[in-house]
Amino acid sequence: MSSGTQKKLMPLFHYSLNPGGILLLGSSESIGSFMDLFSPRDNKWKLFERREDHIARKSLVEFPTSAHPHLVQMHEAETENRGSNASIIEMAQTNILQTIAPPVVLINDQGDILYLTRQTGKYLEPPVGKANLNIYAMAREGVREVLGVAIREAKTEKRKVTIEGLKVLGNGSSQNTNLTITITPFDKPDVMRGLMMVLFEDVATPSVEAGDTNFKSRSTSRLKVINEELEKELQYTKEHLQTIIEEMETSQEELKSANEELQSTNEELQSTNEEMVTSKEELQSLNEELITLNAELQSKNEALSETSDDLKNLLNSTQVATLFLDNNLKIKRFTPYVTKIINLIQSDMGRPITDIVSNLQYDSLVKDANEVLKTLVSKETKVQTSDGGSYQLQIIPYRTVDNIIDGVVITFTDITDFRKMAERMTERTEYAEGIIRTVREPLVVLNSEMKIISANPSFYRTFHVAPEDTEGTTLYNLGNGQWNIPAMRQLLEEILPQNTQIEGFLMEHEFPIVGKRRMLLNARRIAQKGSRKELILLAIEDITDSKEQSQIP
Repeated sequence: MSSGTQKKLMPLFHYSLNPGGILLLGSSESIGSFMDLFSPRDNKWKLFERREDHIARKSLVEFPTSAHPHLVQMHEAETENRGSNASIIEMAQTNILQTIAPPVVLINDQGDILYLTRQTGKYLEPPVGKANLNIYAMAREGVREVLGVAIREAKTEKRKVTIEGLKVLGNGSSQNTNLTITITPFDKPDVMRGLMMVLFEDVATPSVEAGDTNFKSRSTSRLKVINEELEKELQYTKEHLQTIIEEMETSQEELKSANEELQSTNEELQSTNEEMVTSKEELQSLNEELITLNAELQSKNEALSETSDDLKNLLNSTQVATLFLDNNLKIKRFTPYVTKIINLIQSDMGRPITDIVSNLQYDSLVKDANEVLKTLVSKETKVQTSDGGSYQLQIIPYRTVDNIIDGVVITFTDITDFRKMAERMTERTEYAEGIIRTVREPLVVLNSEMKIISANPSFYRTFHVAPEDTEGTTLYNLGNGQWNIPAMRQLLEEILPQNTQIEGFLMEHEFPIVGKRRMLLNARRIAQKGSRKELILLAIEDITDSKEQSQIP
């Protein structure tokens, strides 16, 4: 409900309930700021009990019974029956309280002050800041520390609690009299249930007679010790109680703030709920539109299904020679490029492929097509024609949009240029390998990660390593790290990034098997045409036993 409606209904609920009655609210509702009318019984299940203190009986209730709502004063049945005698008695009692009776304060169970008599300013003072009529906040120093404990004790145990011998500090100085505070909880009548009366009474400090001088001197030392201990204990108690009071005040402010936030959140949730209902109606309308649109799309999909079959198999849109056969290996359609391989004309449509003469040097075409129809597994092979052409033959099942097998598709991809290029590459590779194997110097080919791609037989013989232990291994890890030479490593790792080369680098190294060797290293980058891979060719010239070593510094 909105805050305006809540302000009207909550006093009406309080007026309608019997004393001690229970109010049950919905899971998203709360009593808001009407804590003076109801006290919580179970916050989880939203159960609240009707309060009976007299603040709750001074509210005006609006009864929406007609076009002009009536305002009714909430009161008890006893008030209606009071006569003029009761009014005179009440006036007399009030006069006595204001003239003769000691200072009295009437509070509720939260410590809020409901009524004050005369001369309470000696014990209470308004707090600094926002106005607050709470006895815990208004109590003067000397009273504040113990007042909260006594009130809680009286409220919990439902009995009168008296505290004697207090000193009230006013304007920075202590009063000469001792203060006695009496807290009396009310249980009857019903109108006073839950309230408490705080009575302040000054007691004169007894004087010391002249004849007691000796007694006083004898007790002075003992009283001094006792007073010191009591003052220490009292100081500790004051500090502890002050801390508790401050924490309670802070918690109370936080709870009030949280309550206001919860009220705001409740209103937002109610607004969100209304928006969700509106959104639900919009989604229902949108769902109906989507159903209509889906029906239209389904109709168009069926119309496009047949066209999709032809488009899917690329009838005439590619330059690849394509031949379509049905389940009986009869010609369904073909692309113009097929006529270079198989002697077809337009009138051959519907004829078995076995009746057509082809230029293929391949006798297993019909057999492979039947196997594909039977196993539904594609087949690829390389074939040649009588004019020297080479083709990549692929036979796959012809599938409709409904995944029905309706023959086979045979494609011929011209790979004549690739075959000739591969032959030239093979020749060049064999030529290069022949040269490398003939060279007497050890040669090693490395990649960018310094892994050995290949080596010539001279390298394996010179350094006593096997090909299977060498190829794929990092040069620095070869032979238990015998090639992990810092100077050589630095030069090799600069070749590819800086496009440098090594010529005539003299290196002496002790190898575990072949012993100490004196070598000249030559290395350069090898760029492979048409490839992004870069390699390093390392040539090793052993000059340990050569006459040239005497000429090299």
